[in-house]
Amino acid sequence: MLRFLLLLFIICLTHTLAVAQSATFPQSWQGKWKGTLNWFKAGADTAQQINMELHILPGDSINTWNWKIIYQTAQPDQRPYTLKLKDAAKKHWIIDEHNGIVLDQFFVANKLCGSFSVGSSIINNCYQLTDDKLTVEFYTTSVKAMNTTGLGTEESPSVHNYAIYGYQHAVLYKQ
Repeated sequence: MLRFLLLLFIICLTHTLAVAQSATFPQSWQGKWKGTLNWFKAGADTAQQINMELHILPGDSINTWNWKIIYQTAQPDQRPYTLKLKDAAKKHWIIDEHNGIVLDQFFVANKLCGSFSVGSSIINNCYQLTDDKLTVEFYTTSVKAMNTTGLGTEESPSVHNYAIYGYQHAVLYKQ
């Protein structure tokens, strides 16, 4: 009986923690965030700097949020997306670009992360809220391995290496 009560307690605690964590995202991220995106391209010594905004505002339903990225370039680039909860148990979200493209995202270790390919590139993205800043990171790599090392054995498995084309990093502050 004691084992049953302990198991029940653990299940309830796990559920409570999961609900508490999911209640903080994206609600605690809500707002209009602004900062500078530093875009480092492979081989370049300096970063291209672009003013960036991310607006995270409530959407039409409880699990839908407006997710708008704005790049302040010569021709301002506004990208009005929708963030939607797909599977609460897996903390699986999607970003709907409203053009047939839907990006899967996962809330892991207090970060919203995803990985997708387009053309000959794989893009890995992470968003993380820490204190009063929202950090945004994108890595762009090749979809094709540049080489394979290892012997292909259990002791030395084959390891595929991929070229990194670029890295984008921004620290955004709530406005």
